[in-house]
Amino acid sequence: MNQYRLLTLFIKIPKMTIMKKITKKSKSSLDKIISSGVKHNIKQDAEKLVRTFTNRSLKRMDKDMKKVVTDSKTISEVIDSFSRTTDEVFSLAELKKLLTSGRQLRMKFGVDVTAPDLHIGHAVNLWMYRKLQELGHKMVFLIGDFTTQIGDPSGKSKTRPIIPLKEIQKNAEIFIKQTMMVLHNDPDLIEVRRNSKWYDKMSMKELLSLMSTVTHDRLIARDMFRKRIKEGKEIYENEMVYPILQGYDSVMLKADLTIIGSDQLFNEMMGRFFQEKFGQTPQVIITTKITPGIDGKEKQSKSLGNYIGLLHSPREKFGRIMSMPDNLIVDYLKVYTELPLKEIEEIEKDLPNNPMKWKLFLAKQIVKRYHGEATAKEELQWFKKTFSERGIPEDAPEIAMGINSATVFQILRKCFSVQEKSNNEIRRLIKQQAVEVDGRTIENLEERILLPPEGIKLKIGKRRWFRIIP
Repeated sequence: MNQYRLLTLFIKIPKMTIMKKITKKSKSSLDKIISSGVKHNIKQDAEKLVRTFTNRSLKRMDKDMKKVVTDSKTISEVIDSFSRTTDEVFSLAELKKLLTSGRQLRMKFGVDVTAPDLHIGHAVNLWMYRKLQELGHKMVFLIGDFTTQIGDPSGKSKTRPIIPLKEIQKNAEIFIKQTMMVLHNDPDLIEVRRNSKWYDKMSMKELLSLMSTVTHDRLIARDMFRKRIKEGKEIYENEMVYPILQGYDSVMLKADLTIIGSDQLFNEMMGRFFQEKFGQTPQVIITTKITPGIDGKEKQSKSLGNYIGLLHSPREKFGRIMSMPDNLIVDYLKVYTELPLKEIEEIEKDLPNNPMKWKLFLAKQIVKRYHGEATAKEELQWFKKTFSERGIPEDAPEIAMGINSATVFQILRKCFSVQEKSNNEIRRLIKQQAVEVDGRTIENLEERILLPPEGIKLKIGKRRWFRIIP
């Protein structure tokens, strides 16, 4: 048995109690530990252990103090930059107090990995976390592998399907990979946790005790639950428990701060409630603005296809931005780039005169943020050559037909494998007028196309090209 365990055994003071007392550097606490050791004739061991742990604690505190930026000018600049993307803060005074405290904050970033794809709307929060990382604070990336199995009812008018654990684990790995496109991957600045670590071990007694602190009226007051009741739709008990579990996560992480979409506010307010119940300082909550997707209507969503994904290629990102309505350009510049607001104001004045110019500018800025300046320039040049100058991409696949003429169906069938597009899907392309040959829209699937020696240019949809040769 080592000396530390022997000391705690004799003194009968829990390990964490001793560590807290040492960390606080309370002389009376240290004296108490030493005097307790005297009673058991281990005074020297007690004094040695106190010195050891005090020194370690002080070194750790000094290290944290050196890492954390506290000067008021820098903190003010960060808070001001947040105003571009922030909806509400609970509360601003608490946030300023935290950032000037001099200690490394624990910033909760909790996600349920129902789907692995992140888009630039999700990344708004990640960029804000990154700025706080640069002040020396740690982001605790919480994978809700346990709560994902329950299903978050936030923003849903019906119950979510249950996701298999194997799929959750796979999604989590993809999720982590995407966040590292934005965050600093420094072990001093990021920590990955999974809430199954505590919920898998939680007994029924502990869960019921936790639930006993929250009234039914408090939970049912949630707007989406009220909406379901009004519409005669059912609410399952696991959905009622979900906000309790998400809130308790903040207690387990000792979270100081969290940045969320407004649809998660109820759950994270539950976190503040539980932290106060458990004697912790309530976390600061920052909610961020939600912009429409590239269709100009609903918020970005994979199911609607109106999003710009982090895993989209630079070319796909560029093309999707170019397909959106002009009236989104200014909002996207404010929320999804770091361009100074004064410059955006000047762009807004000139936008009616040059919408294409500024949409190209926006596309380049967003690609630059995720893939670098050189890649952004390449994509701008490619887009101009392909679309503005009516060219064809140099990397367009070349398809050899082996004959001098072919029907449109034969050509399309040659371009796509059966796994990629079925016959029905090919027919649908014609109905949607999504096929062009040398700039001419094709309306008849059986039309026969002559293939000259130099070939023809085949365009499918907005950004798919082929060079078809005999």
